[in-house]
Amino acid sequence: MLTPRHRAESTLAGQLVFAMKWEGIDLAVLARLFEAVGADPIRAFILATPTGAFARRVWYLYEWLTGIELDIPDPGKVKVVPIVDGDLQFALAQGRVSSRHKIIDNLPGTPAFCPMVRRTPGLNAAHAKQLDQLARQVLGRVRADLVARAAAFLLLNDSKSSFAIEGERPSGIRAVRWGQAIAQAGMHPLSPAEFERLQAIVIGDSRFVQLGLRTQGGFVGVHDRETGDPLPDHISARHQDVEALITGLVAYGERTREGGYDPVVAAAAMAFGFVYIHPFEDGNGRIHRWLIHHALAAAHYNPPGLVFPVSAAILRRLEDYRLVLETYSRPLLPQIEWQRTAAGNVEVLNETIDFYRYFDATAHAEFLYECVEQTVVADLPQEVRFLEAFDQFGDGVQQIVDMPAAHIELLQKFLQQNGGRFSQRARSKEFAALTTEEADRIEQLYADAFGEAA
Repeated sequence: MLTPRHRAESTLAGQLVFAMKWEGIDLAVLARLFEAVGADPIRAFILATPTGAFARRVWYLYEWLTGIELDIPDPGKVKVVPIVDGDLQFALAQGRVSSRHKIIDNLPGTPAFCPMVRRTPGLNAAHAKQLDQLARQVLGRVRADLVARAAAFLLLNDSKSSFAIEGERPSGIRAVRWGQAIAQAGMHPLSPAEFERLQAIVIGDSRFVQLGLRTQGGFVGVHDRETGDPLPDHISARHQDVEALITGLVAYGERTREGGYDPVVAAAAMAFGFVYIHPFEDGNGRIHRWLIHHALAAAHYNPPGLVFPVSAAILRRLEDYRLVLETYSRPLLPQIEWQRTAAGNVEVLNETIDFYRYFDATAHAEFLYECVEQTVVADLPQEVRFLEAFDQFGDGVQQIVDMPAAHIELLQKFLQQNGGRFSQRARSKEFAALTTEEADRIEQLYADAFGEAA
């Protein structure tokens, strides 16, 4: 696939330099590579070109990933270079300088959790749209009371949608309570305790669910009806690794926020990383989507007081959502060695922690950007237009007949359900008191006010 001029040398050094130059950084591969070859070949490669930019990057990454310090002399006065090539992968805008290695650590995370995201044409185009500024422009032209009403509706809609994705129909109280938790996203620092608080809100009745971090294996899938054997679609992180992974995820959130990382890309890595780890027995999916709100709100990406209804956008694209989840979970399955437990659960037999802290989140970031764009370009303006039309319709109805607000809401719903016309039931029961002339004028009001919004 490459000309002789571009082909990499068949040496460790040649392959490392080629990969970092053209393909970016794959931390999972590097971690396994460093473990397999040991320190001596890496040290020899660095000493062969001690001032080389790629040698210094490998030097830093070896120590970063293994925790083993190499005996390498100071490279002297050389140009400081970033670890991550920002043209190939998303990186921190403000990294930390390592004077020892003469590099800038602009990795988005820490060794405990650091998904990487490639710069694709789609992600570059999405980033350039500045959807956060577009949302502020949309709301800047709207009355404050309408913004508040739109925010309330979108918040409750997102809460209900998040339950619907899980196949649940929560009571009104549960939906409102979870909506309140979503509204508070970004207000409190992340921590294992905060996640456990959210799980308690999500579950509600915990009599049949063990709250807190898992103390046994976990998987997503079903059981064979005859044998009871697990049939996993995804195997969660080992319960022994969960606490370290969640702590790393929390640190990743702080580092990306403070370092000027793309908020949507960070939200995707955190949220999908969380659901792959699957730290709880139940409630993981809704907290995974809550994390999207948290990351965006903490970075001040969404307008104050407004939640982007990302779950509603996901609900409309459930098949795409499933495929995005499977882009990583399905190829991961053959890499995990496991056996059935007596209780019908899974016990992971090999070391798997790197699979959950160093995954490629490119497809996840692309999907989330599409969902955020849908909320900004379509959902938010559509809700504002509806409220404006409803107010126009309600004011017009009051000019025709004195009617309580609750009746106006019912009237609007009847007309919406029947294409802007009174149904026979509505004319003969709920609104039988209207004259034919009043009913005709109200139908015209509805057509004038809603138009396309209807």
